[in-house]
Amino acid sequence: MPHEGSLLQAAVVFLFAAVLAVPLAKRLQLGSVLGYLFAGVIIGPSVLGLIGNPESVSHISELGVVLLLFIIGLELSPKRLWVMRKAVFGVGMLQVLLCGVVIGGIALLAFDQPLNTAIVLGLGLALSSTAFGLQSLAERKELNSPHGRTAFAILLFQDIAAIPLIALVPVLAGANQDLAPGASLTHALEVVGSIAIVVIGGRYLLRPVFRIVARTKIQEVSTATALLVVIGTAWLMELVGVSMALGAFLAGLLLADSEYRHELEAQIEPFKGLLLGLFFISVGMGANLSLLLSAPVTVLGLTLLLIALKLPLLMFIGRMAAGLERQSAFQLGLVLAAGGEFAFVVFKLGSSNGLFEPRVYDILVLTITLSMAMTPLLFMAVARWIKPRPKAASPVPEEYSEIHSDNPRVVIAGMGRMGQIVARILRAQQIPFVALDMSVETIEFTRSFGNVPVFYGDPLRPEILRAARVQDAEFFVIATDDPDTNIKTAELVRKLYPHMKIIARARNRQHVHRLIDVGAHAVRETFHSSLEMGRQTLLGLGLSESQAQARIQRFKCHDEAVLAEQHKVYDDAAKVLQTAREARKELEQLFETDRLEEQAALKP
Repeated sequence: MPHEGSLLQAAVVFLFAAVLAVPLAKRLQLGSVLGYLFAGVIIGPSVLGLIGNPESVSHISELGVVLLLFIIGLELSPKRLWVMRKAVFGVGMLQVLLCGVVIGGIALLAFDQPLNTAIVLGLGLALSSTAFGLQSLAERKELNSPHGRTAFAILLFQDIAAIPLIALVPVLAGANQDLAPGASLTHALEVVGSIAIVVIGGRYLLRPVFRIVARTKIQEVSTATALLVVIGTAWLMELVGVSMALGAFLAGLLLADSEYRHELEAQIEPFKGLLLGLFFISVGMGANLSLLLSAPVTVLGLTLLLIALKLPLLMFIGRMAAGLERQSAFQLGLVLAAGGEFAFVVFKLGSSNGLFEPRVYDILVLTITLSMAMTPLLFMAVARWIKPRPKAASPVPEEYSEIHSDNPRVVIAGMGRMGQIVARILRAQQIPFVALDMSVETIEFTRSFGNVPVFYGDPLRPEILRAARVQDAEFFVIATDDPDTNIKTAELVRKLYPHMKIIARARNRQHVHRLIDVGAHAVRETFHSSLEMGRQTLLGLGLSESQAQARIQRFKCHDEAVLAEQHKVYDDAAKVLQTAREARKELEQLFETDRLEEQAALKP
């Protein structure tokens, strides 16, 4: 039983290291990928030596990459790619090729690497970290900024480009091998035949199979089928000497427009997350930390060289190809300057195929890891230098920005879900109103339903409020989905128009208290829908319509009374908690009293 014991021990070590290291890395704003890498370094031979043989888990961990590429294939629907075709295949391709040529050329000329190795080095280091890039943009709420959209398009193309690159590595590695022309032709036919089997089978067999499995309504069979498709196509590709990842990607791509896409993604996602984490842990375990002591200048120098090469190239691409301003182009460079997770996959494959010497591979792994670790540090370092600028005047159609209003009785700020419903009610009642929004897409969508008086404008600008003739209105409805914007807008409107009646959207109870402080009537965005859900649940549990309605009304009145009481002490967390506990007991007693009264009324 020693093998079973060692396997269980390894599983415990991996899970324990991940549970400790990943949350810590996220807390330090370093990202989950670095957390996994650091966990692997700690438990690997270089530090604690809890896992003596990193290669023992490499084959299992590679399944994480296979599942990741299947998910990427699922998400790359042809319709989505067509909409983003210019940014993805224009800017994205330019970035990969330009960075690949420059980095590969330096590897060839300055570091005297063979041509095939230089190609893999250049294209591998041209890739950036999707996990790091999207995470850093999301944390800074910059996904919809100009550089955020450009970064997303480039990362999307990099994910696509990684597939042929992974498939190309064994071919480039075979350039040094003396293969007979007949053998090469046979191998090429095997590859083409396997891809044809995957494409034809995926198009004509997979959907009927999933339809049959779905009818069984057995979750574990559906999950097993999804794993069979992914691992089966990966295995078929490996049989003919092509990367497993290519087969998984093709399978995902063929199912991208399938009605089972979301179900497949949900079933594969947990396995993908765990196995991909295991892959990064195995990479960290294989990291040769002794190089930091024996050759610190080489490792640190190459890390700085990678960032120093990619950052200006990305800025150039952002300025010339994407039309970004200087500051946005610099932020684009910061997001994408580091190496990426696919580089680990490419270089590990290249090392196993003899393209890199072990020392070169170790240096590359450390270089990419350090460049990824430097990314959040670079953001922190330049945070004070890069200050948010007011948004430049985007190409807003003139008819959207010129506000025409004839004595509106209501002004609505924000035409999202809540704002649109308010506008529809007012329009049905033929009550004149004016709506403001900062999204051109939202304005276009709203105006497509008819001549809706919605205009482009920031409600935090006094001149916009004057143009909307707020002074003539009776109500100002604040319906944006940003709590801070709602509070600032309410403060400004109250300051400029003291007698205005303000109705504002509130995110939570604390938000309600702050809106009340500035004289607005706060409406909790999920409160009334939650009450209706509770009423429907009570009806389903056997209560009569009148009983359910009475319970909900009792809860509503009690909660509003508690909220008003908590407003007096909302800045004291201990008193708020005490009030909530007392209110819970009081509500239980009220419900019990109602129940007893109903029982008494039923008795003859």
